[in-house]
Amino acid sequence: MAVSLKQRRASRPTAAADWRALGTSVRLVVTDPALLDSCNLLLARHLAEVDAACSRFRKDSELAALDTTTGRPVQVSPLLAEALSVALRAAEATDGAVDPTVGSAMDAIGYDRDFTLVRENDRPVRLTVKRAPGWRLVDLDDDTGTVTVPPGVRLDLGATAKAWAADRAASMLAEAAGCGVLVALGGDTAVAGEPPAGGWQIRVQDITGPVDETPAYGSYDSVGLHSGGLATSGTAARRWHRGDQALHHIIDPSTGLPARTPWRTVSVAAATCAEANAASTAALVKGAGAERWLTGMGLPARLVSQEGLVITTPGWPTHLRGAGLYRSAAPPRGATSPHRGTAA
Repeated sequence: MAVSLKQRRASRPTAAADWRALGTSVRLVVTDPALLDSCNLLLARHLAEVDAACSRFRKDSELAALDTTTGRPVQVSPLLAEALSVALRAAEATDGAVDPTVGSAMDAIGYDRDFTLVRENDRPVRLTVKRAPGWRLVDLDDDTGTVTVPPGVRLDLGATAKAWAADRAASMLAEAAGCGVLVALGGDTAVAGEPPAGGWQIRVQDITGPVDETPAYGSYDSVGLHSGGLATSGTAARRWHRGDQALHHIIDPSTGLPARTPWRTVSVAAATCAEANAASTAALVKGAGAERWLTGMGLPARLVSQEGLVITTPGWPTHLRGAGLYRSAAPPRGATSPHRGTAA
């Protein structure tokens, strides 16, 4: 029987590379093992460029240079302009729940360096409620490639930059290599090109660590991703203490403090990883009722409460792995009852 090129490509074994960049884990998977090394080199170069443009922790980054512009419009690279555009669109789409002007708030809670260094510092901090300046104060002129940041406003692209970088890298590598590509940066996964048979199998996990070391309830799901992106945001992985204060990196722009949220993690699938990550982060900030907001946005999502209750919105795959308490979030006009389920 003849096998089409599409079928042959889908049935190929995949090859993967794992390393670290941008302060997080990096995973690259390709459907053509012979192209793994060359794709990995391109990915490393791309992420180095993103770091030089967007890092809040590098004094020599383009983003850091905006701290000294005192409200003057300055020319930025096309790469930083694109990253800023994604961040501002995310702020608008989430009604400001994801806001790039939280840089000073991040510094105030001690997240002013790479996370591995944050955890080693135990100096006390004084937490003060202070609303973020607001994303509407940032003026990005697409025609001239200039950006204006008011004095005293410090930008942080952590809520969008990694997901956008994953989208950009997956698309670039798939076009260059002509094969299926998955790029995962921490909890942000983007895919492009022809996927493996059955899609990219991705484990969505609430708690870091191997599955057999996590609690039995609500520990993980397995989903098949064929296109777009999948992102998981949570308050458990990047968590630290300052004195007697327990802190995490998801900032509520309305207070400038770590968000008080009923959710341990939120996972969202969308047309792009950047959209998925903006929505998952916004859901943590929005807190109670976030499942209704995600349903209204038409986004498949999986929300895990601090107690381990798993709630899904319409469109989230039902072929789940792992045991747990599952409840489907109904469309805005209806509701379903919670039920206990054990996945196949």
